[in-house]
Amino acid sequence: MRRQKTFYVVLMITLVVIISPSSGGQSRRASQYVVSHDGFGPVKVGMTVSAASKALGVPLVKERGMEEACYYVSPRRGFKDVSFMVTNGRISRVDISGGGYATERGARVGDSEARIKSLYRGMVKVSQHPYVDGHYLTVDMKGGRFSLIFETDGKRVTSFRAGKSTEVGYIEGCS
Repeated sequence: MRRQKTFYVVLMITLVVIISPSSGGQSRRASQYVVSHDGFGPVKVGMTVSAASKALGVPLVKERGMEEACYYVSPRRGFKDVSFMVTNGRISRVDISGGGYATERGARVGDSEARIKSLYRGMVKVSQHPYVDGHYLTVDMKGGRFSLIFETDGKRVTSFRAGKSTEVGYIEGCS
């Protein structure tokens, strides 16, 4: 009898581990997604939050205290350091705050300013960061409809964002 109970306990634990979604697996999949001028992996600028959640495979959760006209959503699990700006009910920009994700050309948080300039040769406009002793490295794409902005501390990329040029240009997010 005791042996049978032990068997069922082990079986239940094994089933729970196999069946339950693994955030580690989600993170491995997430790290394979790239940031493009118009989105992050399967999430594209212009999608509704519902469509973006389906495309990503996890719910996007609205961050607290945001207005209805402009707010941020973040994946509930598995996509650390990624958030999406929503304006007029649609995804308009993606923000990356960690080194786990790269652009289509391979740029990521932690890269040197020189590397960004090399990856986007002839396309980078350098301007002074408004708050720290660093820079904004701005790359306009698709005739200026889309942009990437790499924020630096003067040497290395600390975060970056991509999407519709107007929204990417917002310095303090939705504020």
